[in-house]
Amino acid sequence: MSDAAVLQSGKGHHDENFPVASFLIAPRHRPPILAFYRFVRFADDIADHATALPADKMRLLEDMRATLMGESDASPEGLVLRHALTEYGLTAQHALDLLEAFRRDVTKLRYRDWDDLIDYCRFSAMPVGRFVLDVHGESPDAWPANDALCAALQIINHLQDCAKDFRELNRVYIPQDALAAKGLTAAALSEPQAGPALRQVIAGLAQRNALLLAQSRPFAGQIRDSRLALEVDLIQTLAEDLNTLLTRRDPLSEKVHHSKTDIAALFVKRLPGFALSRMMRRR
Repeated sequence: MSDAAVLQSGKGHHDENFPVASFLIAPRHRPPILAFYRFVRFADDIADHATALPADKMRLLEDMRATLMGESDASPEGLVLRHALTEYGLTAQHALDLLEAFRRDVTKLRYRDWDDLIDYCRFSAMPVGRFVLDVHGESPDAWPANDALCAALQIINHLQDCAKDFRELNRVYIPQDALAAKGLTAAALSEPQAGPALRQVIAGLAQRNALLLAQSRPFAGQIRDSRLALEVDLIQTLAEDLNTLLTRRDPLSEKVHHSKTDIAALFVKRLPGFALSRMMRRR
């Protein structure tokens, strides 16, 4: 077993908080998306491993970059993605951007303010949606709405996992100025439940995140591929629901995740509205 394989979580695309290459995606588009996902999942597990040394993490991430760029064959995941990119005529830039985010995860444990966090999302989240759009041959004109949705999803994940990230990795994505404004430090995340001040910080960030979700709401309507548009519409719906929960619930002590039943119920509820919007778009 390779060094990298030892660090893997075993998590797959069915275990993510939001759909990844779901049944809604056309079968012909699934292979490059899954190759990209496995590459990213592998790199994410390396960066997030609780006990591996930073130097070892950086070396393994560099192996992935070098393999992706054809300078090495050291990373099986990099090799598979490199072949997929060549076969489908896709750029490696989105994967390279994500590797930059994972390098930051190894070396950067705190974020100064909202702008600093959004700059991280520029590398950690936005490239994922851009890659999927490229696979479908969609226009870069949809990138601004994509970027808003992807950043919002990333921030939701950060808020959901804020206690776990601090406890296991000493990593805090909640901006330092937001904590300081309420007289808090990262130590507040170690409590069994959030106090009133931390609840206000989390709710305030979720309210700010709602502005990103408002920017991304037209996204599905900008996508020509109906199956991808439906998946994006579902992800938007799930994100809005979770973000609302984060304004009301304490992620340190309460569940702020969707079950499969929750996802199915939201999908069925939203489907008629999506169908109507696509019909109006065609007209």
